[in-house]
Amino acid sequence: MSDRPATEPHMDSVEADAPDDVRRRRFLLGAAGLIGATTAGLFADILVSNMSPGLEVAAMGAPVDVDVSKVEPGQLIVAQWKKKPVWILHRKQWMLDTLSKPGLLKRLRDPHSTDPQQPARHYVNGNYRALKPHIFVAVALCTHMQCVPDFRPAQGSVTDWWYGGFHCPCHGSTYDFSARVFQGSPAPMNIPVPPHYWTSDTVVRIGEGDAQGTHKNWTPAIW
Repeated sequence: MSDRPATEPHMDSVEADAPDDVRRRRFLLGAAGLIGATTAGLFADILVSNMSPGLEVAAMGAPVDVDVSKVEPGQLIVAQWKKKPVWILHRKQWMLDTLSKPGLLKRLRDPHSTDPQQPARHYVNGNYRALKPHIFVAVALCTHMQCVPDFRPAQGSVTDWWYGGFHCPCHGSTYDFSARVFQGSPAPMNIPVPPHYWTSDTVVRIGEGDAQGTHKNWTPAIW
């Protein structure tokens, strides 16, 4: 005879008597885990939600459209293309003015973008490395070990001569507002500028160089 009190049900009888409760509890636990995993994977920076097609398709390499009409001067947002974060920075005029300063140019490793870190040598405009001077598009990965650099716009916030730009928190590589790497950085090359073009005054398509799909298979020397 069992020593179990007559009033205490066996666990298998509990499962049998309340299958709906058990299934509901398992569903809620699974949903909570999924929500937690999804939240943990979000970028700390602003993620662009108005992209087309969906992120799953874009992650495979399809071009993505980003509406920048609400991006304020001085604001940086982050999109995603080929499973890589992509900066879209609305540069203020003073940021553009720093890009041609002799004191900055002499410190850059590749000031004229001769390395193949953009689809073509003259694909982007001079010091701006952009199709539109005020809107800068670049893959947000340090070319040393692919950490995501921090946006550090405040002058003097990294070094005494710092004009503003990007600083990699992993190993200290530094870049200007056009993501050109400074000499002395572990990173060997400028940050890539992906193929992109403007489908309207406010929408940029990342992943193709024009409506005919030019440069859609392009890759830089170093991501």
